[in-house]
Amino acid sequence: MEFFRIKKDIPFMRHALIFNAISALTFVAAVFFLITRPLHLSVEFTGGTSMELKYPNAANQEKIRAELIKLGYEQPEVTSFGTAQDVLLRLPVVKSVKGSDGSKLVFEALCRAEGGLPKQVVQTDDKGTKVSTNSCFNAANVEVLSQRKVDFVGPQVGEELAHNGLSALIMVVVFVMIYLAIRFEWKYAVSAIVANLHDVVIILGFFAFFQWEFSLAVLAGVLAVLGYSVNESVVIFDRIRENFRKQRKASVHEVIDNAITSTISRTIITHGCTQMMVLSMLFFGGSTLHYFAIALTIGICFGIYSSVFVAAAIAMWLGVKREDLIKPVKEKDETDGAVV
Repeated sequence: MEFFRIKKDIPFMRHALIFNAISALTFVAAVFFLITRPLHLSVEFTGGTSMELKYPNAANQEKIRAELIKLGYEQPEVTSFGTAQDVLLRLPVVKSVKGSDGSKLVFEALCRAEGGLPKQVVQTDDKGTKVSTNSCFNAANVEVLSQRKVDFVGPQVGEELAHNGLSALIMVVVFVMIYLAIRFEWKYAVSAIVANLHDVVIILGFFAFFQWEFSLAVLAGVLAVLGYSVNESVVIFDRIRENFRKQRKASVHEVIDNAITSTISRTIITHGCTQMMVLSMLFFGGSTLHYFAIALTIGICFGIYSSVFVAAAIAMWLGVKREDLIKPVKEKDETDGAVV
């Protein structure tokens, strides 16, 4: 399926050096930001408390944030999710507050700020199970605040999650490289991995520069971008291999330019549909999916760029040739079949 077909090949490889210089500068800038402005890790990695609260009306986030700062939380994260009445709190570890007591102190403080008193309410869910929830009632016995969910992650658990996340990233890179080396050739494996790491580092650079929260959801987005970018590189490499078979007299530059040009329509369809879904998550998915969608958006854009101007160009500079993908056919011995 094609939206359009370009009859004349676009000379991408003629400008590969310029675009790769831009890529190198972007990569260096991302590394610089990662060194000077470390990632703003979520409580899932650093340890802390996550709380879900429910207000009867739209929550005043600035008021909530001010109350948390009074309790000693220097950088509390207060965001809405789902509706303006639902609030998600992510609170870092505070030495003066034990993890098990933090949620209780926070809820009591927010309850007093609403002019109410905390009270435990026992309700029966759809399955007939009695569930105890923390609620806050004012003098007129009207509920002004309720606590839906509390999660506590200790610093040791957060450190383990960070280690496991890094291990997952390294394993993905290693197995992708092995897969490409088996399916194509080591030059293609090296070029694809360099392009993919280029995408990952740039995503992390954006998160470091803007100090966006880096959570497990964002890590999942980064891993998804790795797979997505590899898929685009594989499509182009497959077309290069096919062109080497068909275009026997074409140079390496011409083969690569034709491969990229002939897959542009497919790239627009695939990436365009994916980006529409990601943008819907970005604008309508709430705070829970916000940074996950941002990571995917950045990764998709740079994934297209890296597959064309990084992966293909590096493969070309590594000296890829027709013999790397297609084994030469051995000519038959002139004596074969001769009558003796």
